[in-house]
Amino acid sequence: MNDVLFAAVFGVCVLFLIVCFGIFLRFFPLWIQSKMAGAGVGILDLVGMTFRKVNPDVIIRAKIMTVQAGLDDKVMTTKSLEAHYLSGGNVLAVVRALIAANKAKLLDLDYPLATAIDLAGRNVLDAVQTSVYPKVIDCPTPSKGKVTLDGVAKNGIQLKVKARVTVRTNLKQLIGGATEDTIIARVGEGIISAIGSAETHSEVLENPDRISKTVLERRLDSETAFEIVSVDIADIDVSENIGARLQADQAEADTRVARAKAEGRRALAVAAEQENLAKIEESRAKVVAAEAEVPLAISEAISSGKMGIMDYYRLKNIQSDTEMRGSIAKGMPVSSASAAKT
Repeated sequence: MNDVLFAAVFGVCVLFLIVCFGIFLRFFPLWIQSKMAGAGVGILDLVGMTFRKVNPDVIIRAKIMTVQAGLDDKVMTTKSLEAHYLSGGNVLAVVRALIAANKAKLLDLDYPLATAIDLAGRNVLDAVQTSVYPKVIDCPTPSKGKVTLDGVAKNGIQLKVKARVTVRTNLKQLIGGATEDTIIARVGEGIISAIGSAETHSEVLENPDRISKTVLERRLDSETAFEIVSVDIADIDVSENIGARLQADQAEADTRVARAKAEGRRALAVAAEQENLAKIEESRAKVVAAEAEVPLAISEAISSGKMGIMDYYRLKNIQSDTEMRGSIAKGMPVSSASAAKT
């Protein structure tokens, strides 16, 4: 019984020594690095990171970088670095960004703000670098298919403009601030508005800086993640006379409208003419109907004794005489007919 107990205790001790030796082999190099750099991370901390599913290599590197850069070790503790790692953040990028900000004397960035920016999905290291070294953005962006900004002055001349916007990152507004696309859109709108407010295109060509001043005065970088440093006009080209083309198009449209109205009046005139012709034919029909009633009236007058036979022949002679004179008048020239009347 004692032999079995001794063997069990001996086995447990051997297993414990094997586990300790394995832990020593696994974490001893990291512990040595931490000890030599003064990072203050012990063996038990490294073992605990393994159980918490934290990569010890990342934490040790971050702590060593923090200590070597002289950052505030009270804020960037091992626990805070582990918490940011477990939250899905990029610990090394945050530490590098803080080191760069510290070297550049940027007091706007601290560890809580850096971790918040990183967790928001922004590249905090790139933001710091852009804040130190301003970034130049082409306006408009050639990769999106538009090469120039087209504006029209009040005299109708179109100008094609290329601009370059120099921006630096606004770290305080990086979380929730608008991106580069908003800056490009606002600057493009401002440039087009500035060109449109010029009386002539010559004013813009003579003083391109009036566009820059107008754009900068409008504070287009508000509520964005950037601060506009300058707006520089890279190129201005004179394009076509949009005003003249619009006037020509308007004149053509007016001509078409006038033609349509004239055609409408012509159609009304034709309709009125046809209506008058119909009225004439109607009048002729009435005349023919009235002439048809004359013989009946004469017959009735003779029957009733109101008109004698001699009266009838006398009427016929008058009609014949009138028809003969009409025939003679139709066959004579105008001057002869006038003389005959005289």
